[in-house]
Order: sequence, then structure tokens, then C-alpha cells
Amino acid sequence: MEKKRLQSLDFLRAIAIVLVLFRHKYLFDFTIKLGWIGVDLFFVLSGFLVSGLLFREYNKQGDFNVKLFLIRRGFKIYPIYYLSFLLYIPYIYANGKFDFTAILRDLFFVQNYTNNWGYVYAASWSLAVEEHFYFGLCFLFVTIVKFFPYILLPIKNKLNVFEKGILSILLLCFILRVCFNYFYPEFFVKGFTMSHLRMDTLFFGVLISYWYYYKRDLLRSWFFNYKKILAFIAFGLLAFTPFIEPTTSVFVKTIGFTLLYISFGIILLFALLDVSLFEKIAKFIGVPLMNFICKVGFSSYSIYVIHTLIIFFVEKMMIDNKYIGFTLVLIFSILAGLVLTKTVERYFLKLRDKLYKSRY
Repeated sequence: MEKKRLQSLDFLRAIAIVLVLFRHKYLFDFTIKLGWIGVDLFFVLSGFLVSGLLFREYNKQGDFNVKLFLIRRGFKIYPIYYLSFLLYIPYIYANGKFDFTAILRDLFFVQNYTNNWGYVYAASWSLAVEEHFYFGLCFLFVTIVKFFPYILLPIKNKLNVFEKGILSILLLCFILRVCFNYFYPEFFVKGFTMSHLRMDTLFFGVLISYWYYYKRDLLRSWFFNYKKILAFIAFGLLAFTPFIEPTTSVFVKTIGFTLLYISFGIILLFALLDVSLFEKIAKFIGVPLMNFICKVGFSSYSIYVIHTLIIFFVEKMMIDNKYIGFTLVLIFSILAGLVLTKTVERYFLKLRDKLYKSRY
């Protein structure tokens, strides 16, 4: 399968990181309420992309090297993540806190169970969810490849065991969310952050990835047959997001998460299959701007890690104008993320590719 990078996915990443900035830096009431969905868009994209690496390796090699996969993911995730802790130390002291135990929880990616949000910077809870997903997906995939490889074989016009298994995970997560919010409504933050309550969003990306790599012709035919209806559904399911504060909403933390990943899954299909749409967007806004937006998307992980620190420094400037404040956060977050990506991330990715070559 192809290794060519899809710019349309970087475009979606750029949208996701801007949404995150909307959530964390006030501009309007509706942008604060809307911005949280950027994380869920990242989740769907991560589920698709990470599982795609596994499918490509298995299709090419006939097996799966879990150790190599986790090492290569580590080179991508850990250097910038742990470097950020050094950068955040002044921020921690400035806020009058330094809990070494809480910092350790962040370092070992358990903050979404022990600290509610991240401690060093709140947004790191979502990185813990993704980290748990990586290990869970590896365990699932190793088990399948070693003992039940036949369940990956597609069945034309019918769901196979693998697809049914992913759908079962989606249903289980939904049931767990309903039960948790019913029995433990006082833990409203954990209902938003704990991995086993959010994992379905990532696994929906896995399901789309399976269809893309194993049933692409059927997926393409179905998509173009229902393209207009799918577009209406995708944006219709997002309609509630600017009006509800998510952390305290039982609706959001039960069915809302489900509606959201269905919507973003459909949008992902447009990015994967409807090349003409992406070309039209590039033509409308201009190719140079499109290329820059895609660079922002490519650097979205670095931007995500550093943006809380940027917000802290901008707020220390005591700027009363919310438009100027948000613009500064946007500009400096992007610039800092681009620099981190070009220096730290690029260095470690080159080192990774030298020491641990890809098998896909």
C-alpha cells in the first residue's frame, strides 16, 4: 500500500488544533464550547493513521513487529512530550504549585485517571488516552495476527469478525459511559477524560482504516452513492457543539461523543476519497495558504504540546483586547510548534529511521 502523505489529513489536523486553541483561549462563548471537539477529531485521525501503519505492515510482511512499532511511536511522541516538561517548570512555579507525584503521573501517562486533567498542562490528558490506545491496539493486533489472522480477511458485502469486534468495542464504550455518568455523576471530569470511556472515538478511526485498506472499492462506491446525504449527516451531528459546555453535560458524555466520531468519520472519508473537494478548497483559498495550513497540521502535535505555555505568557502581557490576545496565542503557538517540529521532532524522526527502519 502507498506511503504517500495525504495533505487533506494535515488540513484536518490544522482544523483540529485551531479548535483546541478556541477551547483554551477565550474569543467568544461559542468558541469555548465548540473548541473541545478538536481533540475528538485528533482521536479519529489517530485511530485511522496508527492502525493504518499496522495494516500496511501486515499486508506487506505477513506479520507484525510490535516492539519495532512501539519504539518508532516512542520516537515520535516522547521527545517533544518530555522536553515540554522542562519548558513548563516556570509555568508550574508561577502558578504556585509543584507536586512531584502529580508530575510523575503525567510522565507515565496516567493523569487522566489520577489527576482528572493533566497536571503540568491540562491538555495532556488526551495524550494519555492515545498512549493507552496504542498499547491496547498493539495487544489486539498481536493476538489477531498470532492466533486468528483469518478474521482480517474481508467478506464482500458482509461484516467479518474483525469489523464486528470493533463495533462491539464501540457499543461497550457507549454502555460504560452511560453507566459511569449514571452511577458517578460527581466525577464529571473523569467522565470526560478516562481512556475506557473515550476509546471508541479512536477505534472508529480503526474501523475506517480497515475499510480503506481492505474494502476500498466497496467503500468508495458506497461513499459516492451517498455523498450528499453523508455531508448533511456530518454537519448535522455537529450542530449541538457550539451550544453545550461538554464537561458538565451528560448528553455530551454519552451519546454526544458517539455523534461526534460518526461526524468526523464521515469528514475523514471526504478527505480520503473526494480528492476534488480538497483541490477546490486549495483553489479557493490559494495554494500557498493551503500549503501553509498543511504545514500547521503537520506540526499540530508540537503546537498541541506547547500551546498552554504560550497562552500563559500571552496572558502575562495583560492584554485587554480578546481579539489581539487570541491572535497572539494563535501566531506564537503555530510558530513555536513549527520550530519544535523542524528541530526536535525532525531530529528524532531521522534518528528513528536510521536506527529502526520501517517495515511498511
